[in-house]
Formats: sequence, C-alpha cells, structure tokens
Amino acid sequence: MELQVGVKILLQNKDGKYLLVRRSPEKYPEIEAKNSWGIVGGRITPGSPLFENLKREVKEETELELTQKPKLIAAQDILRISGRHVVRLTYLGSVDGEPKLDEENIDFQWLSRDELTSAQDLDIYFRELLDKGAFF
Repeated sequence: MELQVGVKILLQNKDGKYLLVRRSPEKYPEIEAKNSWGIVGGRITPGSPLFENLKREVKEETELELTQKPKLIAAQDILRISGRHVVRLTYLGSVDGEPKLDEENIDFQWLSRDELTSAQDLDIYFRELLDKGAFF
C-alpha cells in the first residue's frame, strides 16, 4: 500500500472571508464529487518540512503568501483509492490579496463564516471538518 501525506489550508482574508477553490475536472478526473468546492493544498514532497510544503501549495495554486504561521486543525485518513492511504493535515491560515489560480483550479470564491458553513457541493473531507466544528 502506498502512503501519501497531503496538506490543505482554509485561507482567511483580512475581511474575515474564507477562500474556496473548485478543482479542474480535466486535471483531477478521479475526484469523487465533480464540481465540488474545496480548499487549497496538495501532496507533500517527502523530506521537506510540512510548513514549507503548505507555503508552496498556497503559492502555486493562488500566488498568495501566508501572513502568519497557520494553525493545524485536523488530521484525516483518506482511503478512497484502492492501494493508497492518504493522511490529510488541514490548517487554518491568513492571506492578503486576491488569488490568481493555476491550472489545478478553475474558480474561486470568498465566503463569510455563515456562507461557508451552509455551502453546498463541498469536498466531503472538508465538509466533515466543518460539520465537526473543527474551524469555528
């Protein structure tokens, strides 16, 4: 079985809104809930620190930079693909500015806390954390 570690981050702007991104179905055809909204992140590069991987993913996907050290919120097991076990570490962090998306994402939106918690079509693992009150 292949073990992978992923880092994800819920980004908050100075107005108190949270960033959601929509993954490209062409680049990620295996995503279970096509057209779902999720948060920035990806797999780590083994041998490099988690925080460096997190900063890299934020920069690659949004061209934004973290304004302070993020807070670790949760660790989740993702066992949706046979022969692969992904451990997903999710953080809460802050950024300034507007994202400029790379080819991994096709759309973004900033949502208030209330809009975020009532949003539909969310990534199932992100929704699980929201429902458990992990962020708020």
